[in-house]
Amino acid sequence: MLQIPKGHTTDAERAILRHLRVWIAALAAGCLLVGVGVGAMLSRTSVFAREGEQPAVPASVARAPEALSASFAEIARRVEPSVVNIDTVSAAPQVADKEGDDDDADENGGGGDNPLLDMLRRNARRPSRGVGSGFIVDPKGVILTNYHVVENMTGIMVKLQSGEQLRGTVVGSDEETDIAVIKVNAGRDLPAVNFGNSDDMQVGDWVLAIGSPFGLEQTVTAGIISTKDRQTDPGASFRRFIQTDAAINRGNSGGPLVNMRGEVIGINSQIATSTGDYNGIGFALPTNIASSVYKQLTETGKVRRGYLGVFLDSVKPEFARVYNLPKAAGAIIKDVADNKGPAASAGIQTNDVVVEFNGQPVENAQDLINKVAATPVGETVAVAYLREVGDKLERRTANVKIGERPARSSSSGDSKPEEKPSRVENVQPEEKPAEKSDRPVLGLKLSELTPQIANERNLKGVRGLYVQDVDQAGIAFDAGVQKSMVIERINRQSVSTIEDFERVINALKPGDPIVLHVSAYNGQKVTQSIVQFTFQ
Repeated sequence: MLQIPKGHTTDAERAILRHLRVWIAALAAGCLLVGVGVGAMLSRTSVFAREGEQPAVPASVARAPEALSASFAEIARRVEPSVVNIDTVSAAPQVADKEGDDDDADENGGGGDNPLLDMLRRNARRPSRGVGSGFIVDPKGVILTNYHVVENMTGIMVKLQSGEQLRGTVVGSDEETDIAVIKVNAGRDLPAVNFGNSDDMQVGDWVLAIGSPFGLEQTVTAGIISTKDRQTDPGASFRRFIQTDAAINRGNSGGPLVNMRGEVIGINSQIATSTGDYNGIGFALPTNIASSVYKQLTETGKVRRGYLGVFLDSVKPEFARVYNLPKAAGAIIKDVADNKGPAASAGIQTNDVVVEFNGQPVENAQDLINKVAATPVGETVAVAYLREVGDKLERRTANVKIGERPARSSSSGDSKPEEKPSRVENVQPEEKPAEKSDRPVLGLKLSELTPQIANERNLKGVRGLYVQDVDQAGIAFDAGVQKSMVIERINRQSVSTIEDFERVINALKPGDPIVLHVSAYNGQKVTQSIVQFTFQ
């Protein structure tokens, strides 16, 4: 406290100091009382806590897991009545007799020298059985499940949550998306689920998977969405999955993946596993894909998709740089699969780059596939594309009448072709001693494509450099260049001699883009493709 020396103050100043001391004393007393009060309150809170009364904020935190558990329970209670168990039966094939068995058969009809065949003959024909899941989407008994659950099955039995068993019939199926619709006749309305918007789901959102793993009916597992738009099979253009770590096992196929509002946002379809069972990675087909398929199957019994009749590849950053495009967007026509198909009839050619479809920009090959597939068969749409003319890309427009996509087993367009170069014998050229260099190594062994090699390898009409071998340690192998391909162009320049190729390669530096136009004989015909990678 500030002290003032005696003898240096007036009467007025002394009066002021007396009043100040009084006020300071009063303030100290007040602080003491407040401190005592706060201590008492804290003491009472502690006592209440010991007696079982919880403070407000900790209570909300403590109840969070309980609230989540209650949400799971409520969702399961609402959705489970709509989930069904599907038992299937498929007649086993008859065991065929071998030629000459009748001559060697004994009086009991057995082949005396083949006990195993005797046993197979004597045993009665046994059907094979399967189990899966499904869910009711219409109160009239319409059920959605996976195509592979009911594929080639002669008998389908649907078991409801109530235990009632009903015979099911297939309304329609779609192998492209692995979806099937079956129908049961219960004589009354059945509880049905609601579809949610699968596009609204985010990575990390909670989901529940419900089904019959290993035939254990009405099993519920919980997890989160691990990722979206996952493709597990490059040849299956219409199977883009929601990946989840909710436990999915054999028998879960066809069951619903449900969000926290109790809406179905996916159909459990596949698992990634090294053992055949749950490994923490499951895949569900989004309902935004499934719902359109379901609608067509219930209305017509089949799914019709639009078709261009071309093989596609996406514009990647390397292609955009080589062709001076403003961004890596668009779908490259790397080959025309159907010379009489919609694209060819409209004048679209190999190496054209589709940038716009029906007034909408095209982001990549898959985007164009989806847009074409969703277009009604027979409809005419405007397609904008870029065509290489000299050293420029000219923008052109064509009106294309959309065809109908063939069945998956025979489809040859709008998808990534399976390139299976024919087997060739490696012609060993003279090899120069390897020189040490810091430059990237392509790892290609090339030779000029002579008429003789073109004849022997079914490459008539092709011009370029023949790939005799590919070093698995080189960057070309990683990019997808394969033995027996023919490199026709590199970075927009035609190459027919080794010198042509080396001139382009020697001008490159690490980080530069490379775009190869290649051809290969796939066992039936010569196909064209594009390889895009970085010189590194």
